[in-house]
Amino acid sequence: MTSLTAAHAADLVAALLFVLSLAGLSQHRTSRAGVAYGIAGMALALTATVVVASRSISAGAVALILLATAIGAALGLWRARRVEMTEMPELIAVLHSFVGLAAVLVGWNSYLEVERHGDAQSAVAADLLSIHHAEVFIGIFIGAVTFTGSVVAYLKLSAKIASRPLVLPGKNALNLGALGAFVALTAWFTASPGLGLMVAVTVLALLLGWHLVASIGGGDMPVVVSMLNSYSGWAAAAAGFLLDNDLLIVTGALVGSSGAYLSYIMCRAMNRSFLSVIAGGFGIEAPAGGDAEQGEHHEIAAREAAELLAAARSVIITPGYGMAVAQAQHPVADLTRRLRERGVEVRFGVHPVAGRLPGHMNVLLAEAKVPYDVVLEMDEINEDFADTSVVLVIGANDTVNPAALDDPASPIAGMPVLKVWEAERVVVFKRSMASGYAGVQNPLFFRENTSMLFGDARQSVDQILQSLDAADPALSARP
Repeated sequence: MTSLTAAHAADLVAALLFVLSLAGLSQHRTSRAGVAYGIAGMALALTATVVVASRSISAGAVALILLATAIGAALGLWRARRVEMTEMPELIAVLHSFVGLAAVLVGWNSYLEVERHGDAQSAVAADLLSIHHAEVFIGIFIGAVTFTGSVVAYLKLSAKIASRPLVLPGKNALNLGALGAFVALTAWFTASPGLGLMVAVTVLALLLGWHLVASIGGGDMPVVVSMLNSYSGWAAAAAGFLLDNDLLIVTGALVGSSGAYLSYIMCRAMNRSFLSVIAGGFGIEAPAGGDAEQGEHHEIAAREAAELLAAARSVIITPGYGMAVAQAQHPVADLTRRLRERGVEVRFGVHPVAGRLPGHMNVLLAEAKVPYDVVLEMDEINEDFADTSVVLVIGANDTVNPAALDDPASPIAGMPVLKVWEAERVVVFKRSMASGYAGVQNPLFFRENTSMLFGDARQSVDQILQSLDAADPALSARP
């Protein structure tokens, strides 16, 4: 078997490993195996790429590839060890931007190396040049949109810029105009390629990517992250066509299609239009004065909250981004264990877009070893709140906002939410009365059956545990 044939076989095996990785990641119990399959597939893909490259480049070039791989691996390991779970959405957005930038660079390199030197030296047959022109242009466009869109998503998620949507006059016309200009430029470039057209489509796509994501409100950023994941996959597939790399095409298609499907599922969960997400028209500007209080709120101390929990027959915990910020998942898992030892039924209600990343809360709870069978999705638990003694809202805000159902003028109107207010008592863990990430005040905070427990969520849960220990020393021992 020649090295080239072996490399193609390795590509096939790597593609199968990527498929197995996606299948494994679809369930909690098989997620570790899914990660292992993905790592193995990527290691095999990198090895096959170096083997194929070594047949046509010098030993020095191969050494540079290996050096770049080693540096990238070292940086990746360093960053992975340092990143907090609360920073994962920002990190993923940055990684998406790298994929987009790589696609842009591949497109430019393909143009300069293949077409700039004329047909005599071209590696592409003359009758395929038009197709290659279109591939270059489309690859650059998708990559540039992904790059700047991901950068804006990172800036919003890390609170370096405001989370409110940018609303320019005629923003939909601007987006449609940019797409129309892209189609016209592609036809022009296919017939008569030129450096000026390359610059034009790159600038156009960079601006469009920035505007698409800047126009989306902060409350919808989990969907944006999923959407950018899809874009990065299609950008990788476009780069695969330019590099004649079947594995990159397959991998990009897997990422692109799975990201698009996840975005579709999340849009359905939020009662939003999938097409409006793609068009950048998802966000609606939050009204001024979003932090204005809408009545009188009632405060509660940790000791009083512990008394409510001790007397409860059923408890539902709805986590949100605030739990991640406070790193309260382990005390929350401990509280779950303690209450279940007392005979209290404890379950978790997780909204599809809780946090700022799809599955964010599920990962945190799994990390804290909360049993999988008590972690339920919104559709599975929403009808049970009316028969629940106490609901603990730990760091959630927009996903438990009744204005989504009651106020047609609200920026989050129509979004399905967890109906926590139907329970007998609701305890909301928050640092202050400030509005959520969408910039909308929550009427839940001012309802008669709602009490606010102010402070750091981790410290508040620890204080509740201490109160439970003091009330029942027999159950205070922890494994």
